[in-house]
Amino acid sequence: MKIVQDGRAPNPRRVRIFLAEKSIEIAFETIDIMTEEHKTPERIQQNPMARVPYLVLDDGTVIAETMAICRYFEAVQPAPSLFGRTARDQGVIEMWQRRVEQGLLAPVAHAFRHRHPRMAHLEVPQVAEWGEANVPKVEAMLDLLNGELQGRAYIAGEQFSVADITALCTIDFMKVARFSLAERHGNLKRWHGAVSARPSARA
Repeated sequence: MKIVQDGRAPNPRRVRIFLAEKSIEIAFETIDIMTEEHKTPERIQQNPMARVPYLVLDDGTVIAETMAICRYFEAVQPAPSLFGRTARDQGVIEMWQRRVEQGLLAPVAHAFRHRHPRMAHLEVPQVAEWGEANVPKVEAMLDLLNGELQGRAYIAGEQFSVADITALCTIDFMKVARFSLAERHGNLKRWHGAVSARPSARA
């Protein structure tokens, strides 16, 4: 069993943090997406979507997509739960995980991939206007999260969850996409400091 990744990208880091929180050790195979190693015939046969990370099980089964990989390991080792134990918690965590992934990670990724010259060969066509169009989406979501964190410790409540992992990796990734937290984001800064101090954040 192994996970194929590019160690610099935010999605593989989400999986690494998830596994670290559960104290699960697994082999990683690191490739370089900037040289398009993820698009070789062998890799395309394993994962036709040509993305990382993806998990290769011992029987050859390939599980791609970050949350699908995390779901697999949550089922293998339920504790500590990062998707919630009760039906209520699972619903709330899933809601916030989706909101952060779609409302923050995706716009940050679009802004980065469509504005950075080095990404032009990976984002075809690269549309600078689309990159710029995502900037206000990022700012709006940061403001929303900052407001939500006024009264709770973590993104989805009082329990550290997969939603926090997605948010942490996204906010750290914002630096390369030329975003940063503003002075008005005091709650987000408090939260970021707390989750960054967890040992898993170094994964």
